[in-house]
Amino acid sequence: MPYLNLMKHIIVISSSLRAHSNSEALAGEFVRGAREAGHQVELVSLKDKDIRFCRGCLACQKSQRCVIHDDAVAIVEKMREADVIAFATPIYYYELAGQLKTLLDRANPLYSGNYRFRDIYLLFAAAENEPETPQGAMHGLEGWIACFEKARFAGSIFAGGVNAPNEILGHEGLRIAYETGKSVR
Repeated sequence: MPYLNLMKHIIVISSSLRAHSNSEALAGEFVRGAREAGHQVELVSLKDKDIRFCRGCLACQKSQRCVIHDDAVAIVEKMREADVIAFATPIYYYELAGQLKTLLDRANPLYSGNYRFRDIYLLFAAAENEPETPQGAMHGLEGWIACFEKARFAGSIFAGGVNAPNEILGHEGLRIAYETGKSVR
Protein backbone atom coordinates (compact mmCIF):
# COMPACT_ATOMS: atom_id res chain seq x y z
CA MET A 1 0.00 0.00 0.00
CA PRO A 2 1.52 3.38 -0.95
CA TYR A 3 2.42 5.81 1.79
CA LEU A 4 -0.06 8.65 2.03
CA ASN A 5 1.27 11.96 3.25
CA LEU A 6 -1.39 13.20 5.63
CA MET A 7 0.59 16.24 6.75
CA LYS A 8 -1.32 19.47 6.21
CA HIS A 9 0.11 22.89 5.51
CA ILE A 10 -1.59 25.15 8.08
CA ILE A 11 -1.42 28.90 8.45
CA VAL A 12 -2.62 30.53 11.65
CA ILE A 13 -3.18 34.27 11.37
CA SER A 14 -3.23 36.21 14.62
CA SER A 15 -4.86 39.62 14.30
CA SER A 16 -4.34 41.03 17.78
CA LEU A 17 -1.99 43.98 18.00
CA ARG A 18 -1.62 43.72 21.78
CA ALA A 19 1.33 42.06 23.51
CA HIS A 20 0.38 38.90 25.45
CA SER A 21 -3.06 38.90 23.87
CA ASN A 22 -5.63 36.29 24.76
CA SER A 23 -6.50 35.45 21.16
CA GLU A 24 -2.83 35.00 20.32
CA ALA A 25 -2.56 32.55 23.23
CA LEU A 26 -5.37 30.55 21.62
CA ALA A 27 -3.44 30.68 18.34
CA GLY A 28 -0.30 29.44 20.07
CA GLU A 29 -2.08 26.43 21.53
CA PHE A 30 -3.71 25.58 18.19
CA VAL A 31 -0.25 25.75 16.58
CA ARG A 32 1.28 23.56 19.30
CA GLY A 33 -1.39 20.89 18.86
CA ALA A 34 -1.15 20.92 15.06
CA ARG A 35 2.64 20.64 15.15
CA GLU A 36 2.47 17.74 17.60
CA ALA A 37 0.10 16.02 15.15
CA GLY A 38 2.83 16.27 12.49
CA HIS A 39 1.53 19.17 10.44
CA GLN A 40 3.58 21.99 8.94
CA VAL A 41 2.34 25.12 10.70
CA GLU A 42 3.16 28.78 10.30
CA LEU A 43 1.95 31.45 12.71
CA VAL A 44 1.61 34.88 11.10
CA SER A 45 0.98 37.88 13.32
CA LEU A 46 -0.56 41.01 11.87
CA LYS A 47 1.28 42.99 14.54
CA ASP A 48 3.61 45.52 12.86
CA LYS A 49 2.32 44.64 9.39
CA ASP A 50 1.43 47.28 6.82
CA ILE A 51 -2.00 46.23 5.56
CA ARG A 52 -3.90 48.92 3.73
CA PHE A 53 -7.60 49.02 2.87
CA CYS A 54 -8.95 47.42 -0.29
CA ARG A 55 -9.69 50.04 -2.96
CA GLY A 56 -12.45 47.98 -4.56
CA CYS A 57 -10.87 48.33 -8.00
CA LEU A 58 -11.30 44.59 -8.75
CA ALA A 59 -8.07 44.47 -10.78
CA CYS A 60 -7.22 41.37 -8.73
CA GLN A 61 -10.12 39.50 -10.32
CA LYS A 62 -8.23 39.49 -13.61
CA SER A 63 -4.65 39.15 -12.40
CA GLN A 64 -5.10 37.28 -9.07
CA ARG A 65 -2.77 39.92 -7.63
CA CYS A 66 -3.50 43.05 -5.67
CA VAL A 67 -2.32 46.40 -7.04
CA ILE A 68 -1.49 47.59 -3.51
CA HIS A 69 2.06 46.62 -2.54
CA ASP A 70 2.12 46.02 1.21
CA ASP A 71 2.38 43.09 3.63
CA ALA A 72 -1.07 41.75 2.72
CA VAL A 73 0.21 40.46 -0.63
CA ALA A 74 2.60 37.93 0.96
CA ILE A 75 0.07 36.89 3.61
CA VAL A 76 -2.61 36.27 0.98
CA GLU A 77 -0.14 34.12 -0.98
CA LYS A 78 0.45 32.04 2.17
CA MET A 79 -3.31 31.70 2.54
CA ARG A 80 -3.56 30.51 -1.09
CA GLU A 81 -1.02 27.72 -0.49
CA ALA A 82 -2.40 26.53 2.86
CA ASP A 83 -4.61 23.47 3.27
CA VAL A 84 -6.05 24.85 6.50
CA ILE A 85 -6.42 28.43 7.78
CA ALA A 86 -7.08 29.40 11.39
CA PHE A 87 -7.87 33.02 12.16
CA ALA A 88 -7.30 34.24 15.73
CA THR A 89 -8.92 37.52 16.73
CA PRO A 90 -10.03 39.50 19.70
CA ILE A 91 -13.71 40.45 19.63
CA TYR A 92 -14.12 44.22 19.34
CA TYR A 93 -17.66 45.54 19.58
CA TYR A 94 -19.00 42.03 18.94
CA GLU A 95 -17.13 41.72 15.64
CA LEU A 96 -13.83 40.59 14.14
CA ALA A 97 -10.92 42.92 14.83
CA GLY A 98 -10.63 45.56 12.11
CA GLN A 99 -7.16 44.43 11.04
CA LEU A 100 -8.50 40.92 10.32
CA LYS A 101 -11.48 42.28 8.38
CA THR A 102 -9.10 44.43 6.33
CA LEU A 103 -6.96 41.36 5.54
CA LEU A 104 -10.05 39.35 4.53
CA ASP A 105 -11.04 42.16 2.16
CA ARG A 106 -7.52 42.15 0.72
CA ALA A 107 -7.74 38.38 0.13
CA ASN A 108 -10.01 39.13 -2.82
CA PRO A 109 -7.37 37.86 -5.34
CA LEU A 110 -8.10 34.37 -4.02
CA TYR A 111 -11.74 34.56 -5.08
CA SER A 112 -11.22 33.78 -8.75
CA GLY A 113 -7.92 31.97 -8.31
CA ASN A 114 -6.83 28.48 -7.48
CA TYR A 115 -6.61 28.21 -3.70
CA ARG A 116 -5.79 25.10 -1.68
CA PHE A 117 -7.52 25.81 1.62
CA ARG A 118 -10.56 23.77 2.54
CA ASP A 119 -10.93 24.02 6.32
CA ILE A 120 -11.24 27.35 8.12
CA TYR A 121 -11.15 27.75 11.91
CA LEU A 122 -11.91 30.78 14.06
CA LEU A 123 -10.23 31.29 17.43
CA PHE A 124 -11.50 34.27 19.38
CA ALA A 125 -11.37 35.86 22.81
CA ALA A 126 -13.49 38.56 24.40
CA ALA A 127 -14.09 40.34 27.67
CA GLU A 128 -17.78 39.48 27.41
CA ASN A 129 -18.87 35.92 28.03
CA GLU A 130 -22.51 35.86 26.93
CA PRO A 131 -23.65 33.22 24.41
CA GLU A 132 -24.31 35.90 21.77
CA THR A 133 -20.85 37.49 22.10
CA PRO A 134 -19.21 35.54 19.24
CA GLN A 135 -22.15 35.67 16.83
CA GLY A 136 -21.13 38.84 14.94
CA ALA A 137 -17.59 37.61 14.36
CA MET A 138 -18.85 34.19 13.30
CA HIS A 139 -21.27 35.79 10.85
CA GLY A 140 -18.51 37.96 9.36
CA LEU A 141 -16.17 35.03 8.76
CA GLU A 142 -18.95 32.77 7.48
CA GLY A 143 -19.77 35.44 4.89
CA TRP A 144 -16.16 35.40 3.71
CA ILE A 145 -16.05 31.60 3.59
CA ALA A 146 -19.29 31.52 1.56
CA CYS A 147 -17.38 33.18 -1.29
CA PHE A 148 -15.06 30.16 -1.58
CA GLU A 149 -17.05 27.14 -2.73
CA LYS A 150 -14.31 24.61 -1.92
CA ALA A 151 -13.86 25.92 1.64
CA ARG A 152 -15.87 25.16 4.75
CA PHE A 153 -16.14 26.44 8.28
CA ALA A 154 -14.46 23.68 10.29
CA GLY A 155 -14.88 24.97 13.83
CA SER A 156 -14.37 27.67 16.39
CA ILE A 157 -12.99 28.15 19.87
CA PHE A 158 -14.42 31.01 21.91
CA ALA A 159 -12.76 32.10 25.15
CA GLY A 160 -15.04 34.58 26.88
CA GLY A 161 -14.53 36.51 30.08
CA VAL A 162 -10.90 37.39 29.33
CA ASN A 163 -9.86 41.01 28.88
CA ALA A 164 -6.46 41.89 30.37
CA PRO A 165 -3.27 40.56 28.73
CA ASN A 166 -2.63 36.93 29.67
CA GLU A 167 -5.96 36.72 31.51
CA ILE A 168 -6.66 33.61 29.44
CA LEU A 169 -4.01 31.58 31.28
CA GLY A 170 -5.77 28.59 32.82
CA HIS A 171 -8.90 29.09 30.67
CA GLU A 172 -10.50 25.94 29.24
CA GLY A 173 -10.33 27.50 25.76
CA LEU A 174 -6.56 26.96 25.66
CA ARG A 175 -6.96 23.21 26.10
CA ILE A 176 -9.69 23.13 23.46
CA ALA A 177 -7.52 25.12 21.02
CA TYR A 178 -4.64 22.67 21.54
CA GLU A 179 -6.91 19.64 21.05
CA THR A 180 -8.52 21.19 17.98
CA GLY A 181 -5.09 21.85 16.43
CA LYS A 182 -4.06 18.30 17.23
CA SER A 183 -7.21 16.86 15.62
CA VAL A 184 -6.82 18.60 12.23
CA ARG A 185 -7.08 15.96 9.50
